[in-house]
This record gives sequence, structure tokens and C-alpha cells, in this order.
Amino acid sequence: MPFQKVEPEKLSQSVVRQIERLILQGILRPGERLPSERELADRFGVSRPSLREAVAELQEAGLLTTRAGAGIFVAEVLGSAFSPSLVRLLARHDEAVLDYLSFRRDLEGLAAARAARLGSDTDLQVVDAIFAKMEAAHRKRDPGDEARLDAEFHMAIIEASHNVIMLHMLRSMFDLLQQGVFYNRQMIFRQRLTRDALLDQHRAIRDALMARDPEAARRAVEDHLDFVGRALEASRKADRHEEVARLRMQHEDARD
Repeated sequence: MPFQKVEPEKLSQSVVRQIERLILQGILRPGERLPSERELADRFGVSRPSLREAVAELQEAGLLTTRAGAGIFVAEVLGSAFSPSLVRLLARHDEAVLDYLSFRRDLEGLAAARAARLGSDTDLQVVDAIFAKMEAAHRKRDPGDEARLDAEFHMAIIEASHNVIMLHMLRSMFDLLQQGVFYNRQMIFRQRLTRDALLDQHRAIRDALMARDPEAARRAVEDHLDFVGRALEASRKADRHEEVARLRMQHEDARD
């Protein structure tokens, strides 16, 4: 018979599995500092030697890192989804922006539909709370805050979809966006009419999620990202026109 004796699990292995699960579920995030060794040992209810053994195993696996005098951190594992050479290549080519938005449109539409079906009441409360902060930032006319909350809003929806593969893939995409690889998100929030439209679009996404309407949530996300694509193209066209106008001005000045 294919049965074996059950061996008691080491305490350090229980700690490893719990931290792995928290990272997988996106609860512990890349770069996040963990509590002190003493506090972690108390929270897990294990000895400090058992905790050190678990941390050492997670370090070897590339999930945790320690910094002298600073503590224990979740490793920046998401950036490794894209090699540095690929990041540089993406940043140099405009067509990557359109592909990026198309990718997000498809996956985030699916994530929104899943969130409407599978998200818990608490998940949707988080989305609603972030949208309320977006409204407050909109009234203050602070494009920096609006851009930051925009990313948080979309990540909250992805987290509410409860698909860990989608979560980590899209979080890595947002990490590149924060680095300005694809475009500067703050640029989109500088024009008043665009900012008003964006807030309305996020409200439509929020409303569809709160109504638990998967198809409406998907359409609202797709409409929003289609708008972002058009806004970016209009901004780039305006920049090209301005560059031509400057060249003409320089030429006229040179003729005087």
C-alpha cells in the first residue's frame, strides 16, 4: 500500500509556508519591510532560531532579503519578470505603449469581471475607499496624487479578482509604469477635461463592481483604457506639432 508514516513538520517549515503564501497572495509586497526578528518570532509563536532557519531558507529561494542594520525585506522579485535589456528596449519604442494598453485592456477587463463575481464585500469596500480618495484628490487638483491613486485603484481590482498569476503579472506591469517605462501617468491628469473624464470612468468601474455586474465592469475597464490610448495619442500629436512650430520659429529667427 502507498502509505507512509506522517512526519511532524518542523516549525521553521510552517513559517516558510505561511510567508510564501502571503507573498503569493500579494499581501506581502516587494520591498516591504517585515517586523523585527523578535516581533516576527512572537507573532509566529516560534523560537528565534526557528525563525532564522525559515528566513535563511526564504533568502536562499530569493523571496526575502536582509539588509545590514535595516532588517528583513520582501525581495524585489517582480522586476525580474522583465530583464533590464527588455525594459530598455520597451522604453525606446513607442509601439510598446499601444501593446501595453492592449494587454492591460484584455487582462484588466477579465480581472474586473472576476472581481464583480468573486470579490468579497471587503475587496469591494477597498475599491470604493480608494475611489473616494480619488475624488478628494481630484478636488485638490493634484495630478501626482491622482496618478498614484489611479494605480492603487486598478491594483485593488486585480487583487479582488483572486487570481495570483494575474496579480503578479499585472503588478509587474504597473511596476514598469511607475518607472515611466511606458508613459508618464501624471501627464494624463494635467488637463482638466481629461481629468474629469477619467474620474467619471473610474466611477463607472466602481459602480459596476459594487452592483456585481461582471459584463458592465469589463466594458467600463475597456472603455477607460481605450480613452487612455486616445488621450496619449492626442498628447503625442500635440507634442509633435509643437516641435514643428519651434523649428519654424527658430528658422524665422535665424532669417531676421
